[in-house]
Amino acid sequence: MARPVPFARTSQAVRARRNRALLLPMPRAEADRLALQVHIALDAMRTGQGNAAAAQTLCQMMILTGLLAETGYGEATFEQMREAEAVICAAFDRGREAGVWTLEGEGFEQFAVIVSTYDAQLRRAPLAAIVEASGRLERFRAGESFERREQA
Repeated sequence: MARPVPFARTSQAVRARRNRALLLPMPRAEADRLALQVHIALDAMRTGQGNAAAAQTLCQMMILTGLLAETGYGEATFEQMREAEAVICAAFDRGREAGVWTLEGEGFEQFAVIVSTYDAQLRRAPLAAIVEASGRLERFRAGESFERREQA
């Protein structure tokens, strides 16, 4: 009777599976969960039911979309991101000053396009690219450099 190869239990096998997983897109259920959060935030901001958390979700998604596009996953121009930044900053200002958290008209349309790009990125970009972009966002939020880290 054949015995199973012990490779499946070694740390080398675990590393190989993890490395292979990083080359593939994110599992569909996880991509859908992340996309749903963004779509809920966008709809809340469109209907005037938004809040600081919804605006922050959209802001972080906008940054991730730009970072992933920068590495070749999806299309987003510098101008598009700059305009979206102005829109979300205005939404934050309105929200803090008047308690009204909204994206109206053209601002909503700009973010709808970015959300569509983000959806596609979550379904197509390798998990490694998403992890790298998320790490860059977290470093930026912590006050560190936004730049990529060099691999050792």
